[in-house]
Amino acid sequence: KEEEIAAGAEIKADLPIVYEDEAMLVVDKPAGLALHGGSGLSFGVIEALRRQRPQARFLELAHRLDRETSGLLLVGKKRSALTVLHDMFREGGQGRGADKRYLLLVLGRWMDPVRNVRLPLHKYLLESGERRVRVASDGKPSHTIFRLVARWERFSLLEAELRTGRTHQIRVHCAHLGFPIAGDEKYGDFTLNRTLPKEGLKRMFLHAWKMRLPHPASGEVMAL
Repeated sequence: KEEEIAAGAEIKADLPIVYEDEAMLVVDKPAGLALHGGSGLSFGVIEALRRQRPQARFLELAHRLDRETSGLLLVGKKRSALTVLHDMFREGGQGRGADKRYLLLVLGRWMDPVRNVRLPLHKYLLESGERRVRVASDGKPSHTIFRLVARWERFSLLEAELRTGRTHQIRVHCAHLGFPIAGDEKYGDFTLNRTLPKEGLKRMFLHAWKMRLPHPASGEVMAL
């Protein structure tokens, strides 16, 4: 309930726009805001943008971010641009694909400067119908490159580069390795998570902070 109220407060203000032209726009998505209304929510990023841009004929998401994740989110303003963006994100970080980087805070002292994690991921449903993901040999190939940014006594700050774009990929890879993301209510350390709001962290510490990609119309490389 508190999360929905917070997201509802966000929706009353215009979403921050990082970049916009005739083909696309880039939103700095707040944490706690879903991409679409539904599942008991009457609002989401797309509903907010359509309210913000009532004259826009076409606004569709080019990729996904978890509701709990903040940061760069690309939206197509033309069908032709959206098709190109979809192809880029399917290709991941290779070839013509988009290079997506995330910042995350994990529990524990991460020692490797760079670590390639290739662990297959399998999606399944809980009895409640909630979607979850786990590492499993019969899962889809998944590749994340982690780089150490800073390390403290109890926590480490990492950058994650996605080479594939599986559901909850960063969150599950970290949890499986024993370095759960701070504030992750699905895969994290639940005892730790209860203490973090008292220390000032009231959300999951995962942020889509940087992206490089060719512009879907001109092909010029963009750094967001």
